Amino acid sequence: MELFYKVLFYLSGFIIVWAMVGYPVSLKLIGRMYSNRKLEKTYSHQPTVTVMVVAHNEEKIILEKLNNIIELNYPKEKMEFLIASDNSTDRTNEIVRNFIKVHQERNIRLYEVKARKGKTNAQNEAQKTVTTEYLAMTDANSILEKDSVKELMASFTSEEIAYVSGRLAIVNQESSDVSKAETSYWDSDMVIREIEGRIQNITAGNGALYACRTSEYYDFDPIQSHDSAMPPFYALQGKRAIANHEAIAYEKAAEIIDDEFSRKVRMNRIILKQILPDKRIFNIFKYKWFSYFYFGHRTCRYLLWISHLIVLISNLLLVTDSVFYIFTLISQLLFYLLALLRVVSNSNNKILTLIYYYCITVIAQWVGVYNIMTGKAKPFWEKAESTR
Repeated sequence: MELFYKVLFYLSGFIIVWAMVGYPVSLKLIGRMYSNRKLEKTYSHQPTVTVMVVAHNEEKIILEKLNNIIELNYPKEKMEFLIASDNSTDRTNEIVRNFIKVHQERNIRLYEVKARKGKTNAQNEAQKTVTTEYLAMTDANSILEKDSVKELMASFTSEEIAYVSGRLAIVNQESSDVSKAETSYWDSDMVIREIEGRIQNITAGNGALYACRTSEYYDFDPIQSHDSAMPPFYALQGKRAIANHEAIAYEKAAEIIDDEFSRKVRMNRIILKQILPDKRIFNIFKYKWFSYFYFGHRTCRYLLWISHLIVLISNLLLVTDSVFYIFTLISQLLFYLLALLRVVSNSNNKILTLIYYYCITVIAQWVGVYNIMTGKAKPFWEKAESTR
């Protein structure tokens, strides 16, 4: 049994260390091998495009969003706007209708989803009314850089590229410890995505801004999100999903931990399936670097919840074996105590905040798993007011 405990301990420990340290470091080294590979762009590529905004009860911000998207730097005759209202019950639809009346020279449409089934369902329904060549999707609370759509379209330099994700820039990173921690996470993750996309394929996008060909749009199950589902879907088809970080969307991060925790729970509503969404992903002979990317960037991260529990329990069972296991157990307990200290003291210490933020992320995974097992996972959610 001791050998079994050791296998569990080292395997779980490897997953944790690889996800948080090993993979990012290895990717930077691999990136140097491909330093001559750059993101290609063709700015003359300006196809017809529909900018879709999904909104549910966004009366506070929808007008700002509408004013933002009609000012995008892209040929007006080639751009359409589609607001997919996911069964909004506030003044969102009224505001959109009034805006359309005032701006009749622009091609703006409102699609009203009758039954609220979440963002992905709203996108699935509204997409069926799109006739343009490309579809760019963005969140209601994201403000786009003027050249963002132009940048996305310029990235579709070949039929091989099926998906392009933009960059999310946090505008309130100094507002709270929570927003600082989220900014730190995004900054490091953007570096990883840039390298993955430059070499072959990114493993996930972000809902703030991304685009695909209308003809290649796929109706995902409403419980899924395009962020995590689209890049692997296209990769398995032999297509490329890449990131263009010059296509920028600005957004507020959650400023209180309750909002950020709820967001992370939502992100993990299908975490068990995301660990390995399709066994073909690990066919390294066919999918090459993408298999490596997905294992390090997604599978290992999606296994953090169970890995931390196993490494702690196996460590407790091995603690009498050697001084090494005493040290690792003390280190684990100290790590969790520091997170607890951050809760009790409400300290602004950066290290304590990062440890606390990490622990909240792992706990959110556990809640996500619990929701799946109990049938409580749902495709829609209540928005975080601190991000509006």
